Amino acid sequence: MKRKTWLKKSILILSVFMACLLLYPQFGFADTLFAYVGDGMKNPMDRIGIVFEEKYGIEVKCNYAGSPVLLKQIEQRRDGDCYMPGSIAYINEAKKKGFVDYEKPVAYHTPAIAVFKENPAKIGVLKDLTKPGLKIALGDPKICAIGRVTNKILEKNEIHDEVWKNVVSTAKSPSDLATYLYMRLADVTITWKSSLFGTADKVDIIEIPEEQNCIKVIPIGRLTFSKNKEMAKKFVDFVVSDEGKKIFKECGFVTY
Repeated sequence: MKRKTWLKKSILILSVFMACLLLYPQFGFADTLFAYVGDGMKNPMDRIGIVFEEKYGIEVKCNYAGSPVLLKQIEQRRDGDCYMPGSIAYINEAKKKGFVDYEKPVAYHTPAIAVFKENPAKIGVLKDLTKPGLKIALGDPKICAIGRVTNKILEKNEIHDEVWKNVVSTAKSPSDLATYLYMRLADVTITWKSSLFGTADKVDIIEIPEEQNCIKVIPIGRLTFSKNKEMAKKFVDFVVSDEGKKIFKECGFVTY
């Protein structure tokens, strides 16, 4: 009788343990890599995840959001394998907090002015964003990297307050900024040039001169919480490999 009871308890414990492994693959024998990735890198990272899985037999799941939002998630959850923000400043913050123990630079994030096709608002230079009556959409500096960088550009060129008088919408991601433009809810925005790749039929891009711009480096780092550190390192190295950078180039990025 005691043996049967012991056997039933053992089976129950084993069943619970196996269920935990299925529900939470980060605990135990991880067969999934989990990466926190800035929204602006979705196109290349979706492709890289597929290629990496084909090579190494491990699935890559990416959580896309604004870089500061992702950093808060990492701080709260204290799990996952990699962090890829839209600017090196965020990975430096993560390192200070002890969240990242291995990192590599990947590509450049270049801000640009975007207007609806054929430029009905007649925007030519950064200063034109101060024109009264203009409808501007900008990234929220508290939520996404492009928002924080845009503020730095405006401050650098001493037009911050004038431009913000024309802001009618703020967005949590580069894709949202493009949507505001497509739907004609805004005349102009500032976003990552790479986020506009493949939109030539809808959008005109106006380059910001380098001396007026704030070009950022996109990094990727391994999280100290990773339960599969060797594979997480391989993923970081694969992203910055020739094969990984080729995918970034094909998605409109300039690689590091």
